[in-house]
Amino acid sequence: MLLKLLFKNPFRHKLRAVLTILGIAVAILSFGILRTVVGAWYAGVEASSATRLVTRNSISIIFPLPLSYAEKIRQVDGVKAVSYGNWFGGTYINEKNFIASFAVEPVSYLKMFPELVLPPDQEKAFIGDRKSCFVGRKLAERFHWKIGDTITLKGNIFPGNWEFVLKGIYKGKFKSTPEDQFRFHWDYLNETMKKTAPRRADQIGFYMIEVKSPELAARVAQDIDRMFKNSLAETITETEKAFQLGFISMVEAIVIAIQLVSFVVVVIIMAVAANTMAMTARERIGEYAVLKTLGFGGWDIAFLVFGESLFLSMAGCAIGIALTFPAAAWFRAELGDYFPVFNVANKTIYMDVAAGLVVGTVAAVFPVWRAITLRIADGLRRIG
Repeated sequence: MLLKLLFKNPFRHKLRAVLTILGIAVAILSFGILRTVVGAWYAGVEASSATRLVTRNSISIIFPLPLSYAEKIRQVDGVKAVSYGNWFGGTYINEKNFIASFAVEPVSYLKMFPELVLPPDQEKAFIGDRKSCFVGRKLAERFHWKIGDTITLKGNIFPGNWEFVLKGIYKGKFKSTPEDQFRFHWDYLNETMKKTAPRRADQIGFYMIEVKSPELAARVAQDIDRMFKNSLAETITETEKAFQLGFISMVEAIVIAIQLVSFVVVVIIMAVAANTMAMTARERIGEYAVLKTLGFGGWDIAFLVFGESLFLSMAGCAIGIALTFPAAAWFRAELGDYFPVFNVANKTIYMDVAAGLVVGTVAAVFPVWRAITLRIADGLRRIG
């Protein structure tokens, strides 16, 4: 009896039920997309390795370190491998096409980053040609690049027009691996600097350090920084994850704002759902009185009210989740330049479901309290 009523009650007022479900669906969709945007900001952090450290200048990453530090870092106990590079930046064709590009030491860098899956023949071709580059799959698709193309980047930090030959296109080993980056030989950058700006030659923007095990990371970082303390270029060594979080902290206010908006959306739809359930409960006060007269207890009526509220909220939640995936695909296609990793995480789906349950539960609290405390005589007065 109660289950039959539970599935009939939500659609006794069809328009209201449909509008409530659609409202919840839109809210869950918005919540899911906003949480996915937050996840996209942290994609680089998620892709970080526990065995990799980053050493940079203690003042700022824009200040370089001497190339001579590489050999000294290799001598630190616990260090497995050392690579290095410079942030290059640069634009392609015009200023709108900014590209995340790095000058790296090719052999050690590729060994240290196995998540950059490059075909063996392309890897060999890249290592063998000093003017070559390799790029992510999404970046190649964006500009319709193919192997053998000559690519010219306009430097920002390192002025001038820089020509590269595309020798490889990598794929990310994991979903969180960015596939929109551009890498080329550090030697090519350095040799050019020796000719055009000798003072900038033999300078490193950052060192990538692989430790033998994650447990050694803290101790190795301290040893490296202690080694260069009181030198002309002191260092800060931190985990790759902390290094990535440092970049995110620059736009932390934006990320926090997006997180707040995502929860505000849930609160707003919670208020809408609560209003819907309050209207429904008010209209059925006489019916609740009749049910109590027939012997149904307060908790039986609470079951009906809670059940109806949860049915509406979870129906809207299911529709919202189903719409999140095509919406995320559209965002990925339109905003891939800004969010190279834009995947709906399982955590986001769990949060969607939790939001649906919270909305349905909170919206029913007051109507349930009113139904349980309703006196039969007061309810019967409302009939007619």
